[in-house]
Amino acid sequence: MAIPSTLSALPSPSCLSSKSLQPIHLTFPKTTISLSKSNFTPFSIHRSNSINLASSRKAISFICSSSSIVSTSTTNYEFSDDSQEVELRLFLGDESIQSSKDVIVDIDEKFLTIKTKHDGSFRTAMEISLYEKIKPAETIWLLDDDQLVVNLKKQDPDVKWPDITETWESLTVGVVQLLKGASVYLVGESSEINHKVSRELAVGLGYTPLNTEELLETFTKQTVDSLVIAEGSNAVAEAEGVILESLSSHIRSVVATIGGRHGAAASGDRWRHLYAGFTVWLSQSEAKDEVAAKEEARMNIEGGGGQGFCNADVVVKIGGWDSDYSKAVAQAALSALKQLILSDKKLPGKKGLYIRLGCRGDWPNIKPPGWDPSSGTGAV
Repeated sequence: MAIPSTLSALPSPSCLSSKSLQPIHLTFPKTTISLSKSNFTPFSIHRSNSINLASSRKAISFICSSSSIVSTSTTNYEFSDDSQEVELRLFLGDESIQSSKDVIVDIDEKFLTIKTKHDGSFRTAMEISLYEKIKPAETIWLLDDDQLVVNLKKQDPDVKWPDITETWESLTVGVVQLLKGASVYLVGESSEINHKVSRELAVGLGYTPLNTEELLETFTKQTVDSLVIAEGSNAVAEAEGVILESLSSHIRSVVATIGGRHGAAASGDRWRHLYAGFTVWLSQSEAKDEVAAKEEARMNIEGGGGQGFCNADVVVKIGGWDSDYSKAVAQAALSALKQLILSDKKLPGKKGLYIRLGCRGDWPNIKPPGWDPSSGTGAV
């Protein structure tokens, strides 16, 4: 059944809510999306281009196209997903559009632009980044009374499209299906950012929000700062590690970890239980544009500038911070997680196997049952 929707004139869905957020999409060994606090003018990269990373951990990365939505006015449409193809019904509401000559439909595998003729000139009625890739050559469109009907053939029929484009609503519906119950862990330099974004993600996904800093302070009866003063930063990381071990078997949770150098995630040798879920590095950035963000991410990965955070599955670059941006950052994280899982649909199952075998630290190359992490040996 077609789902009535309303598409308003909004910034890019990858950074939906803030005028001052400019989307820059990068994909490194994982999926990287960068949001920078800059001028309002959004820009898009409409193609994926390969770049080489001389990283000892990973070989190749690629730039991922950024999403954009431009609509000249509030646009009403209906959308339906019929497994092999999706259908868009755009309400034109203009009696002057009488034939196909009054409409231009420009389509590639990820972007759709519709223009309609008004007073002798064409105006953009809809310009969107599609929810997933389609086969442009098999696109069919026609006029049906006051509607433009566009049929798009999916590249991957197994991917269910909640909507024609990425929005907060479509991503929360789509990603929760892809995760298959796997938990999400937020790491990075700031405990506040991890906490704020985790609350948004938990609400959107219908997951349980958990905060390791709050749990640590509840059990130790001390704040993180007082624990650092009394026993040193290693005590904080060790205590959080115990908490992460207890949470590693939990499903459908969004876990905000302790930010900065005192937390367990800052140390690469304390990731054993973080690998139980999908990890998102919320990385604060000084980059002002795409080029600078790409170079910064490259240096993080190649030089280990992010310390243990470089182990994360997904990186979201954030330029500047305001709690009002939490939902925008959460949406960028969902978009990146979607791309990551669709690139390897076995990942959620592999996470489950890792948990069942005891979170032994052998991610991503899981060893056979009986493997002993202390000796590196085990039975096949």
